[in-house]
Amino acid sequence: MPIHKLPAHLVNQIAAGEVVERPASVVKELLENSLDAGARRIRVEIDEGGVRRIRVADDGHGIAVEELPLALDPHATSKIASLEDLEEVATLGFRGEALASIASVARLRLASREQAAEAGSEVCAEQGRLTAPAPVGMPAGTVVEVADLFFNTPARRKFVRTERTEFGHIDDLVRRLALANMQTGFELIHNGRAVRRLPAVVDEAGERRRVGEVCGAEFLEHALHLESEHAGMRLSGYVARPTFSRSQADLQFFFVNGRLVRDRLIAHAVRQAYQDVLFHGRHPAFVLHLQIEPRRVDVNVHPQKTEVRFRDGRRVHDFLFSSIHRALADTRPGEGQTRPAPAVVAGNATDYGQRQPGLGLNVADSVARYARLAGAGQGAGTDSEQVPPLGFALAQVHGVFVLAENAAGLIIVDMHAAHERIVYERLKHSWSEERVRSQTLLVPERLALSAREMRALEQHGEALARLGFQLDASGPESVSVRAVPAVLVRGDCLQLVRDVLADLVELGQSERVENVIDGLLSTMACHGSVRANRRLTLDEMNALLRDMERTERSDQ
Repeated sequence: MPIHKLPAHLVNQIAAGEVVERPASVVKELLENSLDAGARRIRVEIDEGGVRRIRVADDGHGIAVEELPLALDPHATSKIASLEDLEEVATLGFRGEALASIASVARLRLASREQAAEAGSEVCAEQGRLTAPAPVGMPAGTVVEVADLFFNTPARRKFVRTERTEFGHIDDLVRRLALANMQTGFELIHNGRAVRRLPAVVDEAGERRRVGEVCGAEFLEHALHLESEHAGMRLSGYVARPTFSRSQADLQFFFVNGRLVRDRLIAHAVRQAYQDVLFHGRHPAFVLHLQIEPRRVDVNVHPQKTEVRFRDGRRVHDFLFSSIHRALADTRPGEGQTRPAPAVVAGNATDYGQRQPGLGLNVADSVARYARLAGAGQGAGTDSEQVPPLGFALAQVHGVFVLAENAAGLIIVDMHAAHERIVYERLKHSWSEERVRSQTLLVPERLALSAREMRALEQHGEALARLGFQLDASGPESVSVRAVPAVLVRGDCLQLVRDVLADLVELGQSERVENVIDGLLSTMACHGSVRANRRLTLDEMNALLRDMERTERSDQ
């Protein structure tokens, strides 16, 4: 065929292939428009999983009657006007293709009323035909109704899943946007039944309540609050303790300037922060918000705007890693305990310091006694403020568990697991304080590399040298491996070099050497810690408890 210009309706349908993947895609575009319009209340009504009908109503600032037809034109927007605006865009939507694309594959009705207007106006679009604006009675804000999705593109409709599946995607979307926009209230209705009602958040208690409603009460119980700022970046939100790990990455919400994203650099930073406290194959849970200057992040790299590109990815990665890593490392066993409520015995309130049934001594006297045995001094008394978080040792059971008593009650410690964590953290600290020693190979190994890997080697040669590698170019696409870290000399160093260079090409950094070393240190810690069935004295048990209280991550 000769070169010709495509009809506008067909252009919009092609664009819809990128923007409108399923009913949830429509809801996403409409909700983002509502949020950009400053909405504080949004009501979403869904029929038959969104295929039959989607209706989104908000109380935002509305659209002027003369702009309603323009809102359905492709690439018509009120959010940017120049390249400078695009580089600093802070709105969720800005391309202006969403409504036009949706109208090309469904029947669309758009009604809006500005805050100062006496009445609203509406337009309808179908098969590329647009009606003239007509007056309509409605409150201030905007209503968009989308009916019969994909009615004119049967091939696309075949890919729509069951009603339950499609509504599940919509529900997930509303949950994510509700986490990103605490100041806005959301209501979700499916087939006439209210599924979610999330009131607007006005204080910290409301924020925690919304996080609990979206992520579950159990997540909130295990969540650590995080606040960190550095170099114009601010990270806030919640990271779950590793004990709340998941089999799937289904509770991971990361927002950049209010936009939910799934980014490899972010995922890598989070994974590295959790690597020392999470079992293989398990996934962390978190709700995190990163605030960064809009100019330092490009949100225009994906049609659905689910991916971003940072101007300085390494700095962002290091900031995320260090913030999450520190939040997890700062936890200690016994933190956050509350003094138990007075027990009720035979109808009478029994004070904590009074004698308990079945004990030769009252609890307060017991704690004081074990404090003296542990050398805590005569000053240890009944005040729970003076009792360490893990209390004082009472006994050892089956040569495996240490029993201790603190102000809150009974503590049970797996002594081998506890000592292994303590030894491992000390080995890591010693390793990081010492210079990495290299071992020169008797016969240098030759390694063939791609052009991209050679460029990565030239760019990151100094970092590799600090890790103990000596790599010399021996051709345009080959190197000679002359020295490797001494601790890894017995391993497959050539494969490790390949993997490190592959990481450098893909991510601009690599932690593979550190990971391998951590694995060796972990093995050393396992063999160097106290074994099961070894009898400990009371002093040794108390020393173990005190070490746990001082050691990072010793509650994991």
